[in-house]
Amino acid sequence: MESLESTRFCFVTLLLLLLLLCFVLPSNLAQQQHEAIRTMEDFSGYPIHEPGQFGSINLASSLSVDAQGLQKQIDELSNFSDAPPPSVTRVLYTDKDVLARRYVKNLMALSGLSVREDAVGNIFGRWDGSEPNLPAVATGSHIDAIPYSGKFDGVVGVLGAIEAINVLKRSGFKPKRSLEIILFTSEEPTRFGISCLGSRLLAGSKELAEGLKTTVFDGQNVSFIEAARSAGYAEDRDDDLSSVFLKKGSYFAFIELHIEQGPILEEEGLDIGVVTAIAAPASLKVEFEGNGGHAGAVLMPYRNDAGLAAAELALAVEKHVLESESIDTVGTVGILELHPGAINSIPSKAHLEIDTRDIDEARRNTVIKKIQESANTIARKRKVKLSEFKIVNQDPPALSDKLVIKKMAEAATELNLSHKMMISRAYHDSLFMARISPMGMIFIPCYKGYSHKPEEYSSPEDMANGVKVLSLTLAKLSSE
Repeated sequence: MESLESTRFCFVTLLLLLLLLCFVLPSNLAQQQHEAIRTMEDFSGYPIHEPGQFGSINLASSLSVDAQGLQKQIDELSNFSDAPPPSVTRVLYTDKDVLARRYVKNLMALSGLSVREDAVGNIFGRWDGSEPNLPAVATGSHIDAIPYSGKFDGVVGVLGAIEAINVLKRSGFKPKRSLEIILFTSEEPTRFGISCLGSRLLAGSKELAEGLKTTVFDGQNVSFIEAARSAGYAEDRDDDLSSVFLKKGSYFAFIELHIEQGPILEEEGLDIGVVTAIAAPASLKVEFEGNGGHAGAVLMPYRNDAGLAAAELALAVEKHVLESESIDTVGTVGILELHPGAINSIPSKAHLEIDTRDIDEARRNTVIKKIQESANTIARKRKVKLSEFKIVNQDPPALSDKLVIKKMAEAATELNLSHKMMISRAYHDSLFMARISPMGMIFIPCYKGYSHKPEEYSSPEDMANGVKVLSLTLAKLSSE
Protein backbone atom coordinates (compact mmCIF):
# COMPACT_ATOMS: atom_id res chain seq x y z
CA MET A 1 0.00 0.00 0.00
CA GLU A 2 2.83 2.37 0.87
CA SER A 3 4.48 1.57 -2.49
CA LEU A 4 1.27 2.47 -4.32
CA GLU A 5 0.89 5.73 -2.39
CA SER A 6 4.53 6.55 -3.13
CA THR A 7 4.00 5.93 -6.86
CA ARG A 8 0.92 8.16 -6.87
CA PHE A 9 2.81 10.90 -5.02
CA CYS A 10 5.64 10.76 -7.61
CA PHE A 11 3.21 10.94 -10.48
CA VAL A 12 1.30 13.91 -9.02
CA THR A 13 4.58 15.67 -8.33
CA LEU A 14 5.73 15.16 -11.90
CA LEU A 15 2.37 16.40 -13.20
CA LEU A 16 2.61 19.57 -11.11
CA LEU A 17 6.14 20.17 -12.39
CA LEU A 18 4.81 19.81 -15.95
CA LEU A 19 2.08 22.38 -15.34
CA LEU A 20 4.69 24.78 -13.95
CA LEU A 21 6.94 24.21 -16.98
CA CYS A 22 4.01 24.92 -19.35
CA PHE A 23 3.88 28.47 -17.96
CA VAL A 24 7.57 29.24 -17.73
CA LEU A 25 9.11 27.46 -20.75
CA PRO A 26 9.63 29.71 -23.74
CA SER A 27 8.24 28.53 -27.09
CA ASN A 28 11.64 27.59 -28.48
CA LEU A 29 11.83 24.82 -25.85
CA ALA A 30 8.64 23.09 -26.98
CA GLN A 31 10.54 20.02 -28.09
CA GLN A 32 12.04 19.53 -24.63
CA GLN A 33 8.53 19.91 -23.19
CA HIS A 34 7.29 17.26 -25.55
CA GLU A 35 10.07 14.88 -24.50
CA ALA A 36 9.33 15.51 -20.83
CA ILE A 37 5.68 14.68 -21.34
CA ARG A 38 6.57 11.50 -23.22
CA THR A 39 8.90 10.49 -20.37
CA MET A 40 6.12 10.95 -17.81
CA GLU A 41 3.66 9.06 -19.98
CA ASP A 42 6.12 6.18 -20.21
CA PHE A 43 6.64 6.27 -16.46
CA SER A 44 2.94 6.41 -15.53
CA GLY A 45 1.49 4.31 -18.33
CA TYR A 46 -1.21 6.97 -18.91
CA PRO A 47 -1.56 9.60 -21.67
CA ILE A 48 -1.53 13.11 -20.19
CA HIS A 49 -1.69 15.20 -23.39
CA GLU A 50 -4.43 16.04 -25.81
CA PRO A 51 -4.29 14.88 -29.45
CA GLY A 52 -2.48 17.37 -31.65
CA GLN A 53 -1.19 19.31 -28.62
CA PHE A 54 2.38 19.39 -29.90
CA GLY A 55 1.84 19.93 -33.64
CA SER A 56 2.82 17.74 -36.57
CA ILE A 57 6.54 18.60 -36.49
CA ASN A 58 6.85 17.07 -33.03
CA LEU A 59 4.62 14.18 -34.10
CA ALA A 60 7.03 13.59 -36.99
CA SER A 61 9.88 13.08 -34.55
CA SER A 62 7.95 10.38 -32.68
CA LEU A 63 7.03 8.20 -35.67
CA SER A 64 8.75 4.83 -35.62
CA VAL A 65 8.21 2.22 -38.35
CA ASP A 66 8.80 -1.49 -37.86
CA ALA A 67 10.43 -1.87 -41.28
CA GLN A 68 11.58 -5.44 -40.74
CA GLY A 69 8.15 -6.46 -39.51
CA LEU A 70 6.58 -4.91 -42.61
CA GLN A 71 9.03 -6.75 -44.87
CA LYS A 72 8.22 -10.00 -43.07
CA GLN A 73 4.50 -9.50 -43.68
CA ILE A 74 5.11 -8.78 -47.36
CA ASP A 75 7.15 -11.98 -47.63
CA GLU A 76 4.44 -13.96 -45.86
CA LEU A 77 1.70 -12.58 -48.09
CA SER A 78 3.72 -13.48 -51.19
CA ASN A 79 3.39 -17.16 -50.21
CA PHE A 80 -0.30 -17.01 -51.15
CA SER A 81 0.53 -17.44 -54.82
CA ASP A 82 -0.22 -19.77 -57.73
CA ALA A 83 3.33 -19.31 -59.03
CA PRO A 84 6.58 -20.46 -57.40
CA PRO A 85 8.77 -17.81 -55.73
CA PRO A 86 10.08 -15.27 -56.45
CA SER A 87 7.10 -14.81 -58.78
CA VAL A 88 3.65 -13.99 -57.43
CA THR A 89 0.38 -14.90 -59.17
CA ARG A 90 -2.73 -14.00 -57.19
CA VAL A 91 -5.90 -13.78 -59.28
CA LEU A 92 -9.30 -12.55 -58.14
CA TYR A 93 -11.44 -15.01 -56.12
CA THR A 94 -9.01 -17.93 -56.44
CA ASP A 95 -8.19 -19.99 -53.36
CA LYS A 96 -4.90 -18.13 -52.91
CA ASP A 97 -6.68 -14.77 -53.20
CA VAL A 98 -9.17 -15.82 -50.50
CA LEU A 99 -6.33 -16.92 -48.19
CA ALA A 100 -4.45 -13.66 -48.78
CA ARG A 101 -7.58 -11.67 -47.94
CA ARG A 102 -7.95 -13.62 -44.70
CA TYR A 103 -4.33 -12.84 -43.82
CA VAL A 104 -4.89 -9.09 -44.29
CA LYS A 105 -8.16 -9.11 -42.32
CA ASN A 106 -6.34 -10.78 -39.43
CA LEU A 107 -3.66 -8.07 -39.49
CA MET A 108 -6.35 -5.39 -39.46
CA ALA A 109 -8.03 -7.00 -36.47
CA LEU A 110 -4.71 -7.34 -34.63
CA SER A 111 -4.21 -3.59 -35.13
CA GLY A 112 -7.53 -2.93 -33.39
CA LEU A 113 -9.45 -2.00 -36.53
CA SER A 114 -13.11 -2.84 -37.05
CA VAL A 115 -13.30 -4.89 -40.26
CA ARG A 116 -16.12 -5.20 -42.78
CA GLU A 117 -16.51 -6.31 -46.42
CA ASP A 118 -18.91 -5.37 -49.19
CA ALA A 119 -20.67 -7.54 -51.79
CA VAL A 120 -17.66 -7.80 -54.12
CA GLY A 121 -14.99 -8.15 -51.45
CA ASN A 122 -13.67 -4.64 -50.94
CA ILE A 123 -12.33 -4.86 -47.38
CA PHE A 124 -12.45 -1.95 -44.92
CA GLY A 125 -10.59 -1.59 -41.61
CA ARG A 126 -11.54 1.44 -39.50
CA TRP A 127 -9.98 3.23 -36.55
CA ASP A 128 -12.71 5.40 -35.06
CA GLY A 129 -11.78 8.98 -34.36
CA SER A 130 -12.97 11.27 -31.57
CA GLU A 131 -15.56 12.68 -33.98
CA PRO A 132 -16.69 9.54 -35.84
CA ASN A 133 -19.58 11.27 -37.59
CA LEU A 134 -17.17 13.35 -39.68
CA PRO A 135 -16.16 11.91 -43.08
CA ALA A 136 -13.16 9.66 -42.51
CA VAL A 137 -9.71 9.88 -44.10
CA ALA A 138 -9.03 6.73 -46.13
CA THR A 139 -5.98 4.98 -47.50
CA GLY A 140 -5.26 1.63 -49.12
CA SER A 141 -4.52 -0.25 -52.34
CA HIS A 142 -4.79 -3.82 -53.71
CA ILE A 143 -3.17 -7.23 -53.21
CA ASP A 144 -4.13 -9.09 -56.41
CA ALA A 145 -1.18 -9.78 -58.71
CA ILE A 146 -0.95 -10.50 -62.43
CA PRO A 147 0.68 -13.81 -63.43
CA TYR A 148 4.37 -14.07 -62.59
CA SER A 149 4.69 -10.60 -61.12
CA GLY A 150 6.32 -9.27 -57.95
CA LYS A 151 5.27 -8.90 -54.32
CA PHE A 152 5.31 -5.13 -53.78
CA ASP A 153 2.82 -3.69 -56.30
CA GLY A 154 -0.28 -2.66 -54.34
CA VAL A 155 0.78 -4.67 -51.30
CA VAL A 156 2.95 -1.83 -49.94
CA GLY A 157 -0.16 0.37 -49.95
CA VAL A 158 -2.20 -2.15 -47.95
CA LEU A 159 0.28 -3.60 -45.46
CA GLY A 160 2.04 -0.22 -45.32
CA ALA A 161 -1.28 1.41 -44.43
CA ILE A 162 -1.81 -1.04 -41.56
CA GLU A 163 1.69 -0.26 -40.32
CA ALA A 164 0.94 3.48 -40.66
CA ILE A 165 -1.99 3.06 -38.27
CA ASN A 166 0.25 1.12 -35.88
CA VAL A 167 2.87 3.89 -36.12
CA LEU A 168 0.30 6.52 -35.15
CA LYS A 169 -0.99 4.39 -32.28
CA ARG A 170 2.54 3.86 -30.94
CA SER A 171 3.15 7.62 -31.10
CA GLY A 172 0.14 8.31 -28.88
CA PHE A 173 -1.75 10.12 -31.65
CA LYS A 174 -5.54 10.11 -31.40
CA PRO A 175 -7.42 10.91 -34.64
CA LYS A 176 -10.24 13.41 -34.80
CA ARG A 177 -11.63 12.05 -38.08
CA SER A 178 -11.75 8.27 -38.31
CA LEU A 179 -9.02 6.60 -40.37
CA GLU A 180 -9.99 3.79 -42.73
CA ILE A 181 -7.93 1.31 -44.75
CA ILE A 182 -9.40 -0.12 -47.97
CA LEU A 183 -8.23 -3.29 -49.68
CA PHE A 184 -9.67 -2.92 -53.18
CA THR A 185 -10.98 -5.92 -55.09
CA SER A 186 -9.28 -6.70 -58.41
CA GLU A 187 -7.20 -3.68 -59.35
CA GLU A 188 -5.62 -5.88 -62.01
CA PRO A 189 -7.74 -6.91 -65.04
CA THR A 190 -6.33 -10.46 -65.10
CA ARG A 191 -9.46 -12.54 -64.65
CA PHE A 192 -12.36 -10.54 -66.10
CA GLY A 193 -10.57 -7.96 -68.22
CA ILE A 194 -11.73 -5.07 -66.01
CA SER A 195 -9.13 -3.04 -64.15
CA CYS A 196 -9.88 -1.38 -60.79
CA LEU A 197 -13.11 -3.34 -60.53
CA GLY A 198 -13.67 -2.70 -56.83
CA SER A 199 -12.92 1.02 -56.90
CA ARG A 200 -14.98 1.52 -60.09
CA LEU A 201 -17.96 0.08 -58.24
CA LEU A 202 -17.28 2.17 -55.14
CA ALA A 203 -17.31 5.21 -57.45
CA GLY A 204 -20.82 4.26 -58.61
CA SER A 205 -20.42 2.66 -62.06
CA LYS A 206 -23.99 1.53 -62.79
CA GLU A 207 -23.00 0.10 -66.18
CA LEU A 208 -20.35 -2.08 -64.57
CA ALA A 209 -22.70 -3.22 -61.81
CA GLU A 210 -25.25 -4.39 -64.38
CA GLY A 211 -22.64 -6.02 -66.61
CA LEU A 212 -21.11 -8.00 -63.74
CA LYS A 213 -24.48 -9.56 -62.98
CA THR A 214 -25.13 -10.93 -66.46
CA THR A 215 -22.48 -10.51 -69.15
CA VAL A 216 -19.01 -10.72 -67.60
CA PHE A 217 -17.19 -14.09 -67.86
CA ASP A 218 -13.59 -15.20 -67.48
CA GLY A 219 -11.53 -17.28 -69.92
CA GLN A 220 -13.04 -20.52 -68.53
CA ASN A 221 -16.58 -19.20 -69.06
CA VAL A 222 -17.13 -18.70 -65.32
CA SER A 223 -19.37 -15.71 -64.64
CA PHE A 224 -18.34 -12.96 -62.28
CA ILE A 225 -21.22 -13.78 -59.94
CA GLU A 226 -20.28 -17.48 -59.85
CA ALA A 227 -16.65 -16.65 -59.08
CA ALA A 228 -17.62 -14.12 -56.40
CA ARG A 229 -19.95 -16.58 -54.69
CA SER A 230 -17.25 -19.27 -54.71
CA ALA A 231 -15.14 -16.87 -52.62
CA GLY A 232 -18.00 -16.04 -50.23
CA TYR A 233 -19.22 -12.81 -51.83
CA ALA A 234 -22.23 -11.63 -53.91
CA GLU A 235 -24.69 -13.83 -52.08
CA ASP A 236 -28.33 -13.93 -53.20
CA ARG A 237 -29.22 -10.87 -51.18
CA ASP A 238 -26.35 -9.00 -52.86
CA ASP A 239 -27.54 -9.40 -56.45
CA ASP A 240 -27.95 -5.64 -56.57
CA LEU A 241 -24.27 -4.65 -56.70
CA SER A 242 -25.25 -1.01 -56.30
CA SER A 243 -25.00 -1.76 -52.56
CA VAL A 244 -21.26 -1.29 -53.08
CA PHE A 245 -21.61 2.31 -54.33
CA LEU A 246 -20.33 5.12 -52.10
CA LYS A 247 -21.75 8.62 -52.15
CA LYS A 248 -19.53 11.50 -53.20
CA GLY A 249 -18.05 12.97 -50.05
CA SER A 250 -18.08 9.65 -48.16
CA TYR A 251 -14.44 10.34 -47.31
CA PHE A 252 -12.74 13.61 -46.43
CA ALA A 253 -9.69 12.46 -48.41
CA PHE A 254 -8.06 9.36 -49.85
CA ILE A 255 -4.29 8.75 -50.05
CA GLU A 256 -2.60 5.75 -51.69
CA LEU A 257 0.96 4.67 -50.93
CA HIS A 258 2.55 2.87 -53.89
CA ILE A 259 5.86 1.91 -55.45
CA GLU A 260 6.63 4.25 -58.34
CA GLN A 261 6.72 1.48 -60.99
CA GLY A 262 9.19 3.68 -62.84
CA PRO A 263 12.86 4.66 -62.42
CA ILE A 264 12.71 8.41 -61.76
CA LEU A 265 12.97 8.51 -57.95
CA GLU A 266 15.79 5.97 -57.87
CA GLU A 267 17.74 7.66 -60.69
CA GLU A 268 17.41 11.09 -59.06
CA GLY A 269 18.20 9.81 -55.56
CA LEU A 270 14.91 11.05 -54.11
CA ASP A 271 12.93 9.56 -51.21
CA ILE A 272 9.34 10.45 -52.06
CA GLY A 273 7.18 11.28 -55.04
CA VAL A 274 4.14 13.49 -54.42
CA VAL A 275 1.69 12.61 -57.21
CA THR A 276 -0.16 15.54 -58.73
CA ALA A 277 -2.12 13.70 -61.47
CA ILE A 278 -2.89 10.22 -62.79
CA ALA A 279 -2.83 9.64 -66.55
CA ALA A 280 -6.02 8.85 -68.44
CA PRO A 281 -6.11 5.18 -69.53
CA ALA A 282 -8.07 3.58 -72.35
CA SER A 283 -8.33 -0.09 -73.37
CA LEU A 284 -9.28 -1.35 -76.84
CA LYS A 285 -10.20 -4.80 -78.18
CA VAL A 286 -9.72 -5.42 -81.90
CA GLU A 287 -10.41 -8.51 -84.03
CA PHE A 288 -9.66 -9.26 -87.67
CA GLU A 289 -11.08 -12.23 -89.61
CA GLY A 290 -9.45 -13.63 -92.76
CA ASN A 291 -9.72 -16.87 -94.77
CA GLY A 292 -6.83 -18.88 -93.36
CA GLY A 293 -5.46 -21.85 -95.26
CA HIS A 294 -2.41 -24.05 -95.67
CA ALA A 295 0.89 -22.23 -95.18
CA GLY A 296 2.42 -23.93 -98.25
CA ALA A 297 -0.49 -24.27 -100.62
CA VAL A 298 -1.94 -20.73 -100.58
CA LEU A 299 0.33 -18.37 -102.52
CA MET A 300 1.07 -14.89 -101.21
CA PRO A 301 -1.06 -12.90 -103.70
CA TYR A 302 -4.16 -14.90 -102.74
CA ARG A 303 -3.95 -14.60 -98.97
CA ASN A 304 -6.27 -12.76 -96.57
CA ASP A 305 -4.02 -13.01 -93.54
CA ALA A 306 -5.61 -11.80 -90.30
CA GLY A 307 -2.25 -12.16 -88.53
CA LEU A 308 -0.49 -9.69 -90.81
CA ALA A 309 -3.39 -7.25 -90.40
CA ALA A 310 -2.87 -7.44 -86.63
CA ALA A 311 0.88 -6.98 -86.99
CA GLU A 312 0.37 -3.91 -89.18
CA LEU A 313 -2.06 -2.44 -86.69
CA ALA A 314 0.42 -3.01 -83.84
CA LEU A 315 2.98 -0.92 -85.73
CA ALA A 316 0.31 1.69 -86.44
CA VAL A 317 -0.31 2.02 -82.67
CA GLU A 318 3.35 2.92 -82.17
CA LYS A 319 3.24 5.34 -85.12
CA HIS A 320 0.18 7.23 -83.87
CA VAL A 321 1.49 7.48 -80.31
CA LEU A 322 4.79 8.97 -81.54
CA GLU A 323 2.89 11.41 -83.78
CA SER A 324 1.52 13.09 -80.64
CA GLU A 325 5.08 14.39 -80.02
CA SER A 326 4.46 14.16 -76.28
CA ILE A 327 6.49 11.98 -73.93
CA ASP A 328 3.34 11.55 -71.85
CA THR A 329 1.50 9.66 -74.63
CA VAL A 330 2.06 5.89 -74.58
CA GLY A 331 0.54 2.89 -76.32
CA THR A 332 1.01 -0.85 -75.89
CA VAL A 333 -0.28 -3.93 -77.70
CA GLY A 334 -0.24 -6.20 -74.67
CA ILE A 335 -2.18 -9.10 -76.17
CA LEU A 336 -1.96 -10.48 -79.71
CA GLU A 337 -3.56 -13.90 -80.29
CA LEU A 338 -3.73 -15.80 -83.58
CA HIS A 339 -6.12 -18.57 -84.58
CA PRO A 340 -5.66 -21.46 -85.10
CA GLY A 341 -2.12 -20.86 -83.79
CA ALA A 342 -0.30 -23.50 -85.85
CA ILE A 343 3.05 -22.87 -87.56
CA ASN A 344 1.82 -24.26 -90.88
CA SER A 345 -1.56 -22.49 -90.92
CA ILE A 346 -2.34 -18.97 -92.15
CA PRO A 347 -4.13 -17.13 -89.32
CA SER A 348 -7.85 -16.88 -89.97
CA LYS A 349 -8.47 -14.75 -86.86
CA ALA A 350 -6.41 -12.26 -84.89
CA HIS A 351 -7.26 -10.67 -81.56
CA LEU A 352 -5.45 -7.61 -80.14
CA GLU A 353 -5.84 -5.75 -76.87
CA ILE A 354 -4.39 -2.26 -76.84
CA ASP A 355 -3.62 0.04 -73.93
CA THR A 356 -3.12 3.74 -74.56
CA ARG A 357 -2.89 6.51 -72.00
CA ASP A 358 -1.97 10.15 -71.54
CA ILE A 359 -2.29 12.90 -68.95
CA ASP A 360 -4.12 14.85 -71.69
CA GLU A 361 -7.52 13.24 -72.36
CA ALA A 362 -8.09 14.95 -75.71
CA ARG A 363 -4.66 13.95 -77.01
CA ARG A 364 -5.25 10.34 -75.96
CA ASN A 365 -8.65 10.32 -77.67
CA THR A 366 -7.02 11.57 -80.87
CA VAL A 367 -4.68 8.57 -80.78
CA ILE A 368 -7.66 6.23 -80.34
CA LYS A 369 -9.39 7.79 -83.34
CA LYS A 370 -6.29 7.34 -85.48
CA ILE A 371 -5.94 3.70 -84.38
CA GLN A 372 -9.53 3.02 -85.42
CA GLU A 373 -9.00 4.71 -88.79
CA SER A 374 -5.89 2.59 -89.37
CA ALA A 375 -7.76 -0.60 -88.43
CA ASN A 376 -10.39 0.12 -91.08
CA THR A 377 -7.77 1.01 -93.69
CA ILE A 378 -5.74 -2.14 -93.00
CA ALA A 379 -8.84 -4.32 -93.20
CA ARG A 380 -9.75 -2.91 -96.63
CA LYS A 381 -6.21 -3.14 -97.97
CA ARG A 382 -5.66 -6.72 -96.81
CA LYS A 383 -9.23 -7.83 -97.64
CA VAL A 384 -9.97 -9.05 -94.14
CA LYS A 385 -12.94 -8.23 -91.94
CA LEU A 386 -12.63 -5.89 -88.98
CA SER A 387 -15.08 -7.88 -86.88
CA GLU A 388 -14.59 -5.92 -83.66
CA PHE A 389 -13.26 -2.56 -82.57
CA LYS A 390 -14.38 -2.01 -79.00
CA ILE A 391 -13.38 0.69 -76.57
CA VAL A 392 -13.52 -1.26 -73.31
CA ASN A 393 -12.87 1.75 -71.12
CA GLN A 394 -11.95 5.35 -71.77
CA ASP A 395 -11.41 6.94 -68.39
CA PRO A 396 -10.60 10.61 -67.78
CA PRO A 397 -7.42 11.59 -65.91
CA ALA A 398 -7.56 12.48 -62.24
CA LEU A 399 -5.92 15.42 -60.51
CA SER A 400 -4.71 15.18 -56.93
CA ASP A 401 -6.39 17.56 -54.53
CA LYS A 402 -4.45 20.73 -53.64
CA LEU A 403 -4.91 20.32 -49.88
CA VAL A 404 -3.83 16.67 -50.01
CA ILE A 405 -0.76 17.57 -52.10
CA LYS A 406 0.09 20.29 -49.57
CA LYS A 407 -0.17 17.93 -46.61
CA MET A 408 1.89 15.18 -48.31
CA ALA A 409 4.64 17.67 -49.20
CA GLU A 410 4.60 19.14 -45.67
CA ALA A 411 4.90 15.66 -44.21
CA ALA A 412 7.92 14.82 -46.37
CA THR A 413 9.59 18.12 -45.44
CA GLU A 414 8.97 17.70 -41.70
CA LEU A 415 10.44 14.20 -41.91
CA ASN A 416 13.54 15.57 -43.71
CA LEU A 417 12.83 13.42 -46.76
CA SER A 418 13.62 14.65 -50.26
CA HIS A 419 10.64 14.74 -52.60
CA LYS A 420 9.38 15.95 -55.95
CA MET A 421 6.03 16.50 -57.65
CA MET A 422 5.28 13.70 -60.12
CA ILE A 423 2.68 12.40 -62.54
CA SER A 424 1.54 8.78 -62.33
CA ARG A 425 1.51 7.24 -65.79
CA ALA A 426 0.28 3.96 -64.38
CA TYR A 427 -3.29 4.07 -63.19
CA HIS A 428 -4.44 3.02 -59.75
CA ASP A 429 -7.56 2.73 -57.63
CA SER A 430 -6.93 6.38 -56.72
CA LEU A 431 -8.11 7.30 -60.23
CA PHE A 432 -11.62 6.22 -59.28
CA MET A 433 -11.50 7.25 -55.62
CA ALA A 434 -11.00 10.79 -56.96
CA ARG A 435 -14.67 10.61 -58.04
CA ILE A 436 -15.67 10.11 -54.39
CA SER A 437 -13.29 12.34 -52.45
CA PRO A 438 -10.18 14.52 -52.69
CA MET A 439 -7.28 12.24 -53.61
CA GLY A 440 -3.51 12.03 -53.48
CA MET A 441 -0.74 9.45 -53.94
CA ILE A 442 2.66 8.90 -52.35
CA PHE A 443 5.34 7.18 -54.45
CA ILE A 444 8.45 5.43 -53.14
CA PRO A 445 11.43 4.27 -55.23
CA CYS A 446 11.61 0.76 -56.65
CA TYR A 447 14.64 -1.02 -58.07
CA LYS A 448 15.29 0.13 -61.67
CA GLY A 449 11.60 1.00 -61.91
CA TYR A 450 10.78 -2.70 -62.27
CA SER A 451 7.18 -3.77 -61.73
CA HIS A 452 4.84 -6.54 -62.87
CA LYS A 453 7.83 -8.90 -62.84
CA PRO A 454 9.55 -10.98 -60.14
CA GLU A 455 12.48 -8.52 -59.89
CA GLU A 456 10.13 -5.86 -58.49
CA TYR A 457 11.69 -4.56 -55.24
CA SER A 458 11.53 -1.71 -52.77
CA SER A 459 13.93 -1.58 -49.83
CA PRO A 460 12.76 -1.65 -46.19
CA GLU A 461 14.19 1.85 -45.77
CA ASP A 462 12.22 3.23 -48.73
CA MET A 463 9.05 1.53 -47.51
CA ALA A 464 9.59 2.94 -44.01
CA ASN A 465 9.96 6.43 -45.47
CA GLY A 466 6.72 6.01 -47.38
CA VAL A 467 4.89 4.72 -44.30
CA LYS A 468 6.12 7.69 -42.26
CA VAL A 469 4.90 10.18 -44.87
CA LEU A 470 1.58 8.35 -45.06
CA SER A 471 1.25 8.31 -41.26
CA LEU A 472 1.93 12.01 -40.91
CA THR A 473 -0.34 12.91 -43.84
CA LEU A 474 -3.17 10.86 -42.33
CA ALA A 475 -2.64 12.59 -39.00
CA LYS A 476 -2.70 16.04 -40.61
CA LEU A 477 -5.87 15.34 -42.61
CA SER A 478 -7.58 13.62 -39.69
CA SER A 479 -7.10 16.78 -37.63
CA GLU A 480 -8.71 19.05 -40.26
